[in-house]
Amino acid sequence: MEFFAKMTAWLRPWMMATMAFWLASCGGGAGSGGTGIVRVSLTDAPSCYEHVYVTVTRVSIHRSPSALPDDGGWSHIDVTPARRIDLLSLTNGVLEELGQTALPAGRYSQIRLILAANGGTAPYANSVVVNGEEQALHTPSSQQSGLKLHAQLDVAAGQTLDVVLDFDACKSVVQAGNSGKYLLKPVISVIPLAAGTAQAVAGYVDASAAGTTVSLQQAGVVVRSTQAAADGRFFLSPVPQGTYTLVLAGPGKKTAVVTGVPVGSGVTTVSTQAAPIAMQASGTADVTGTIVQSPAPAGGIDATVRALQNVGGGRVEVAAVRVAGAENEPSKAYALNGLATAAPRVATYTAGAVTPTFADAPGVAGQYRIEASVPGADPKTADVTLPPSATEDFTF
Repeated sequence: MEFFAKMTAWLRPWMMATMAFWLASCGGGAGSGGTGIVRVSLTDAPSCYEHVYVTVTRVSIHRSPSALPDDGGWSHIDVTPARRIDLLSLTNGVLEELGQTALPAGRYSQIRLILAANGGTAPYANSVVVNGEEQALHTPSSQQSGLKLHAQLDVAAGQTLDVVLDFDACKSVVQAGNSGKYLLKPVISVIPLAAGTAQAVAGYVDASAAGTTVSLQQAGVVVRSTQAAADGRFFLSPVPQGTYTLVLAGPGKKTAVVTGVPVGSGVTTVSTQAAPIAMQASGTADVTGTIVQSPAPAGGIDATVRALQNVGGGRVEVAAVRVAGAENEPSKAYALNGLATAAPRVATYTAGAVTPTFADAPGVAGQYRIEASVPGADPKTADVTLPPSATEDFTF
């Protein structure tokens, strides 16, 4: 009962705070089918930086996925005053409310998140903190036209639709070549859900495994992720309704996988503080290599490299890195460090169980598929078995 009381306490600030945000619509056109409300929030996946700050000035919404910033028909949520947000504070179900607006009922297919321009000195409107030093985060497109996000938002008359922008700061912030500059190349998921629904998965790992990355996946694709807090708690929200694989991966730990985790209109609990998921020790190894593009892209290499671990009967993502190069730079190194060499532990979700029952997956210890992708090309893969550490290069 204490655990569920905590779940309610975590959700209540979100539901209550959103009631206070009402910003008038600008544009959007007339509609004969009545109006509904769209309420927008921001959240973040685990990050590999100390802090990532963005300053939001406006959220714009349009029916057409191809509408340009100067076209008519936009509806706006003005964030006044502009709000500087540390994305790393938005984990374990924490949401930053940006505002809401009334819209004619119907489908809306584009959102633009508009950020403030950086000043000449710190603290910058948009920045990343690395080794205690604040670096300006270069976001040229977002300051004028906004970060363009594709969406499928169905606004019903007389109803409120909550829209959560899941900002993956680790994959979105990259260092460009040897210039030392940090660029914003956004990876943002748009998650619509009915107002007031707590579509979530919650649980605990043992406190010694604080910082474990916890994700919900479908077919090896991460849908929602967070990091376990200091007390081992994790809370993944919001999550679209469906059935997921829960993946827990920590440094020096065996990967733990729970299959068949359902998400409905409430909170699905997979473990409790009294009976947390125990993360067992594992040896580790690294996969490193180089991404090569020929001819060298004018805008610089922009690649993603993922480590997909074989869990017997499928694969799950346990690590990923964004790789960015300077203009016309033909190659860029990547590293996936600390991959577990022991067999993953697998369990099946059982409703009512206080914690899953795991068993080592037989015959797949240290087996990974390394997948590299760049825009406009099919992904390339290589299969490796660790240890020892491996080197895999990919040429596009």
